[in-house]
Amino acid sequence: MPIIGSLGGGSAGGFGQRKGGLAPVDVDYLVIAGGGGGGGAARGGGGGAGGYRTSFPGGTQLTLEGSVGYTVTVGAGGYGSDNPANPAAPTQGTDGNDSILNYGTGQTLEATGGGTDLGGTPSTPGNPGGSGGGSNGRFAGSGGSGNAGGYSPPEGSPGGPSPGAPGGGDMYAGGGGGGASSAGGSSGPTTAGSGGNGSTSSINGTPTTRAGGGGGGAASTDTTGGNGSPGGSGGGGNGASGAPSTTGGTPGTLNTGSGGGGGSHFYPSKPPTATNPQGGNGGSGIVIIRGPADARFTVSPGTNTVTTAPGGEQIATFTVSGTIKGGL
Repeated sequence: MPIIGSLGGGSAGGFGQRKGGLAPVDVDYLVIAGGGGGGGAARGGGGGAGGYRTSFPGGTQLTLEGSVGYTVTVGAGGYGSDNPANPAAPTQGTDGNDSILNYGTGQTLEATGGGTDLGGTPSTPGNPGGSGGGSNGRFAGSGGSGNAGGYSPPEGSPGGPSPGAPGGGDMYAGGGGGGASSAGGSSGPTTAGSGGNGSTSSINGTPTTRAGGGGGGAASTDTTGGNGSPGGSGGGGNGASGAPSTTGGTPGTLNTGSGGGGGSHFYPSKPPTATNPQGGNGGSGIVIIRGPADARFTVSPGTNTVTTAPGGEQIATFTVSGTIKGGL
């Protein structure tokens, strides 16, 4: 699945030089990748949140050369399972896409897309990612690992495991997707795991929680059904319940990098009359750049914005891919 656009070029010129009268500016950042889609094979694990990387508050800032155009890539969320719009794997979910901030010649800061659940075969774990996808509920398995980029501090958490169907029965429940601040929950015999919680940042002047994991979905042949679980704080999608639901997992919230809720499976009288609600799509990512009050930012395209925080700081927010120029 492609990123949400890609505009502009890389930086030009060396550090320490003035460009167009503007001096370099030190900035803080929040870079969140796209969330993973809700899990496959119809009793799906929740999608993992996209990787969450930030310098605010108190971390190492980046330096943007004055008046140089830098490319910003906002990662798209992954497809949920059984989504007919998914050309790559229509019966499974897909991972989220990376978000990337270019800040110098050959220098990038990246966050890894969230993992999905590849579903339905024995010992297949959830996919790794910025945060990992939850385990599919049909067979016992582990959630996908988080922090796929190997960063310090970690960009995310693992997905939750599943014990599989109890005694070979007809109840299945998937694990929850990992979130930025906590792992996805483990599923029980009939209840899916909840999504891991996201992290809260005030980089734009307002405390906002993002990058929650998707809740696991459940399946059943029983009219009481298996129970789907909620997504994590920060926009994680809710998992679908098994019976008598025909509603799929809900998507992760756009521009939070949250995972989609896992899909369900309901056999009203066992196959071939099954209904198979799909997993929710992962939420797209976001990139936020914070400069001092005297910073001068311009961004493109017009969907992206420059605003002023309550303390006067300049905030460039990217909800789609584009470019930024800045300086003092």
